Amino acid sequence: MNGNSVMFGLEELQDLVFIERPIRRSLKTAEEIDQLTVDEDLNDIERAVYLLSAGQEVQRVSVITNLPSLVRHNPAETFRRVVPKVRDVLNGSGSEIHLSAAASFLTILQDDIILIHTHTYCILKTVLMHLNHRDTVVGGAWLETLLSAVSSLPKETIKQEVLNPLLFQPQASLSLHSRLTNCRILGKVASKFDSHTVKMELLPVARSLCQDVEAEVRVCMCAQLESIARATGVDETKTHVLPELTELAADEDGSVRLVAFDSIINLIDMIDADDRLHVVVPLVMAVCEASSQGDDTVLTSLSFQFGKLCSGLAGSLSDEQKFSMLQTFKVLCVAGLQTDRNLTNDVNESKLIRCNCCYNLPAMVLFCESAPFLSELYTTFSTLCCDPEFSVRQSAAANFHQVVKLLRSNVHLFHKELVVLLQDDVLEVLDALMTHLEETLEAVLSREDNNKFSELLSALLAAEHKVGGSLRWRLHEKLLQRYSCLARLLPGEVLHQNFSARIFIILTSNKVLPVQKEAARTFCTFLRYNRKQEQRQEMIHRLIKDLAQGRSYWSRLRFLDVCETATEIFSKKFFNKHFLVPALELVHDPVANVRYKLCQLLPRLRSSLRLPTDRQLLQQLDFCVQKLLCREKDKDVVATIRKTVLELDKLDLTEPCHRRQEKDFLDEKKEKEELLLLEMEQLEHQSGGRNPEKHAERKWKDGKTRLSAVKSTSVSVSSSGAGNEMRKAKLTRSRSLSSQSTSKPTNAERAMKIKEFSSSSGSVLNDDSLRTAHFTLTSQSTSSMPFLICSNTSSLLENRTSSKDHGSSKTDRRTNVLDHRTGLVDHRTSTLDHRTTALDYRTRTLDQRSRTMERGCGVKDSQSRKLSVHRKSKSFCVQSGQE
Repeated sequence: MNGNSVMFGLEELQDLVFIERPIRRSLKTAEEIDQLTVDEDLNDIERAVYLLSAGQEVQRVSVITNLPSLVRHNPAETFRRVVPKVRDVLNGSGSEIHLSAAASFLTILQDDIILIHTHTYCILKTVLMHLNHRDTVVGGAWLETLLSAVSSLPKETIKQEVLNPLLFQPQASLSLHSRLTNCRILGKVASKFDSHTVKMELLPVARSLCQDVEAEVRVCMCAQLESIARATGVDETKTHVLPELTELAADEDGSVRLVAFDSIINLIDMIDADDRLHVVVPLVMAVCEASSQGDDTVLTSLSFQFGKLCSGLAGSLSDEQKFSMLQTFKVLCVAGLQTDRNLTNDVNESKLIRCNCCYNLPAMVLFCESAPFLSELYTTFSTLCCDPEFSVRQSAAANFHQVVKLLRSNVHLFHKELVVLLQDDVLEVLDALMTHLEETLEAVLSREDNNKFSELLSALLAAEHKVGGSLRWRLHEKLLQRYSCLARLLPGEVLHQNFSARIFIILTSNKVLPVQKEAARTFCTFLRYNRKQEQRQEMIHRLIKDLAQGRSYWSRLRFLDVCETATEIFSKKFFNKHFLVPALELVHDPVANVRYKLCQLLPRLRSSLRLPTDRQLLQQLDFCVQKLLCREKDKDVVATIRKTVLELDKLDLTEPCHRRQEKDFLDEKKEKEELLLLEMEQLEHQSGGRNPEKHAERKWKDGKTRLSAVKSTSVSVSSSGAGNEMRKAKLTRSRSLSSQSTSKPTNAERAMKIKEFSSSSGSVLNDDSLRTAHFTLTSQSTSSMPFLICSNTSSLLENRTSSKDHGSSKTDRRTNVLDHRTGLVDHRTSTLDHRTTALDYRTRTLDQRSRTMERGCGVKDSQSRKLSVHRKSKSFCVQSGQE
């Protein structure tokens, strides 16, 4: 056994040696490494010149690829030394170097890094030199470089370097590849010149190429006639281009006829009504007749252009011709399905034709209008939705929303097709349907029959189960995102019973993180617009019990994801009431990953707090941060909490003021919507057996009117409050003036009286201001209607009319009382000002008498007289103060 094991080990070693031999042989030898080594002292230009001259092919490719960078940093030296070397290297080089040079030259021409005309000429000359390369792939690459650079080149350069050599050489003597190149150049440069130049110089060459003996050249030139026609204008198109296209539409080669037909349809907006009637309509009818006989050359193009064709010719067709067009479209929709009358033997081509018909369904709805569509094309539409090829059903699902929106009055007829597409077994069909599911459901559920309602809900749930059971998690995420629109389309009871439980199961059981986050967002959306208080409490309780207090750390992480989403959907008040405390309690979680996630979420939680209302919650958050800073042992959590503390410190400083105001406004709007939802629920309980869906539209308007009345009441009350503030300011100014009058002993007594008076009046003002604030807050709570609330709930606002009117009358009476009291205050203030003025006048009179007595008396008895005057003035002030 030991010997055998040793032999087996030796064999394995030999196998390993054999495997490593090719790897070692593929390594570079010392001589090869020496050849690839470049002197480090060389600058970029010298290194590029050296590698282009003596380097290997891989080094030359590297230099050519880096050529745009060299031009940017040192254009003069690059064009003087490097570009000539590149032109020399291109002669006789392989396709890899040519392809790299074509891409680099295109970058140089398009990036506006060339400042001198001679440099542009140098690059363009190199491009034109290799257009007719013997390798068609290389020649095509240089041609694409030229065509892409035309829009960036000046018109004079194009005319001198590109167009003149093309115009003055006989086309018949050129090779096939050169003629094809000239066709594409003519079509590209036509948009750079005026209509006269195009007519006189480009159009004759184009017409000669349209008569070329090679069908490939005629096809290429016919495809460029559209660009030439748009450059010449409507008149020249009618005179020269349209006759040429009509002649090519009758060409003996099927590919030429196909391209001519496409060009005519694309130019239909430039063709006048007379030519449409006498030229285009007969041509189209002939093509439709040929398609019914199985002409494979135009079937695919006709099916793709059919919608544009019908829209452009709708005003020029007779009723008989319209009917013929509809019959042709119906035949195209079943191409390849009828065994006895196949239009084409190619399965892939017939499948493409039916897909094109699905693409043109919205245009056909507009073409035949609502009633004829139901009678003529409804069966065809239903057949396409049930097509055996999933690609056809996928195309029908992608255009289903447009058909439904155009036929909104008869949308109930498409219930069956929608259910069929939702129940499709191929996920690609569901993916196409989910892209515009919200628009489809808005149209369908607005007129959905109650008898078919349950079937549609079952189909929606079945689609989610099917997608959830697959590995297509991106499609599952997309589906959950689209299902969030059901919050405003379905009644709350139906939504809670059928969808909320399923979304919660996805949230708690799915293992794909993007799906979990989208499920959390959808669940929070359902919770946000649920008007049943019991159901909301039940949903929140399940979140806290199964996630925040779950046994698995994975569940607790999901709860933090829910909190992150809830901060975006709910108002700050609602979030702080239901989600903040359970989130902060996770600071005690034994798993470091949960604490790590909580640290990342702390700035978002802090921004949801509003002081001074949430001061206690702020203390809990600060305690959470302190606990993590002091007791945390995990190094990743410690590093994260330190970064978080820095973010918390500059949270209010880094955000602009206008941004905070926008957030506060949006939060206030959310809070008002939540309050209105609660009030609607209370009104539902008060309404008893009344049917809330009765007269929904009328009551919705009444609700809007009442809300606007409440808004006006709020504005009036707030304006009266502003008047009270102004009166308070006046009273304060009068007090300050009265206190600054004199420094006599009577001022103290007068100040006491003023103080008592102000305190008594202040109590009155405070009481009225509190009442005013109360009415203002009450009116603001109903100042806006939520956007996502179903219209049938608005009828419940009718019961609030009498209470709102009664409150408004009370507000008016209290405002009148407040104005009366304020008038009394103003009267007393004016009386006080009058007394102060009289006192100032008496004081000035007394001072004047004192000065007169001083001038009339001698020096000896002046002091005694001043003393007596002073005593008289004091007694006079006391007497005036008593008065």
